[in-house]
Amino acid sequence: MSGEPIVARLAAGVSAFDPAAWDRCAGNSDPFIGHAFLSALEQSGSATARAGWQPVPVAIDGADGHPDAVMPAYVKSHSQGEYVFDHGWADAYERAGGDYYPKLQIAVPFTPVPGRRLLTRQPALAPVLIAAAERVVAAHGLSSAHATFIAPQEVALFREAGWLIRTDSQFHWLNEGFASFEDFLASLSSRKRKMIRRERALAHEGITVEHLTGAAIEESHWDAFWQFYQDTGSRKWGRPYLTRAFFSLLGERLADRVLLILALREGRPIAGALNLIGAEALYGRYWGAIEEVPHLHFEICYYQAIEAAIARGMARVEAGAQGAHKLARGYRPVPTYSAHHIPDPGFRDAVAAYLAAERQAVEREIAALEEFTPFRKG
Repeated sequence: MSGEPIVARLAAGVSAFDPAAWDRCAGNSDPFIGHAFLSALEQSGSATARAGWQPVPVAIDGADGHPDAVMPAYVKSHSQGEYVFDHGWADAYERAGGDYYPKLQIAVPFTPVPGRRLLTRQPALAPVLIAAAERVVAAHGLSSAHATFIAPQEVALFREAGWLIRTDSQFHWLNEGFASFEDFLASLSSRKRKMIRRERALAHEGITVEHLTGAAIEESHWDAFWQFYQDTGSRKWGRPYLTRAFFSLLGERLADRVLLILALREGRPIAGALNLIGAEALYGRYWGAIEEVPHLHFEICYYQAIEAAIARGMARVEAGAQGAHKLARGYRPVPTYSAHHIPDPGFRDAVAAYLAAERQAVEREIAALEEFTPFRKG
């Protein structure tokens, strides 16, 4: 930062970086922004140009030739796999004669997990990454840039750069110093405690539960989970976003950060949930089942995750996007944020007006939902 011009460059993918050099910027507290996770998405064929996710990460190199700042970015030809829905914006822009695609997406593909997107150990370089994204949009004739599920501390940086801020919500379980699952249940109303105990009892009829991490996860476990994932993916999205190869790479590179929770009947896996272990949070990502069992989804995805987080002393469980049914099971509504750079002034004004109204609605919804949490009042 000696007054010399700062040069940002586009790379052909996260895989083009030395893993240690990327992770020097990303840190190791959030597994989703690390080199291992992002490169596995590319190398497995999950996040590629052919899939509509062309990797174009931005880097600012230091004097030693290694990056001092990086940003995961993708040129998108559609709006699938983002979980911040802008299909209506695309329709409106194209009805007005514009081309909404391609656009620039600053994100972790297929991952609605809030986290840092401006990856640098030098805070002064964060605004430079934002400016670089704007230059990419202008230089390549893109309609817009979208940084989704940004960390709360990044909101001010994007706002100061003139990006529009969008607010949404998720449900997170927050650990208030609980020593056990029973300790957590004691914080709930009597009616909700009884409901959860009943759901857990029904889910466990003829079922055993297994937690696997590290070397205990074998290819046979990934084969079983792939079946679960395909079933859920085909029902929710029409086709699964991730390839089978991704899960093998995940197990190869991040096994110690993976918690695979399986439900077994007579030793055979019938359902499972994939979680990633962060420094402070357990992140629930995917779930699926090949057999219908009452309340098994709640047990494997939510209650088992809470038990695992308490055992590890974690601050929270983030169980993914949407799902108001999480509220009754001890998960609280929390705001999430995205930032949007829209150069077209008329389109920007229309989106800004929409976001102002949406933001008020989200704030009201969070306040209303908080009144319905299952915790004891008073």
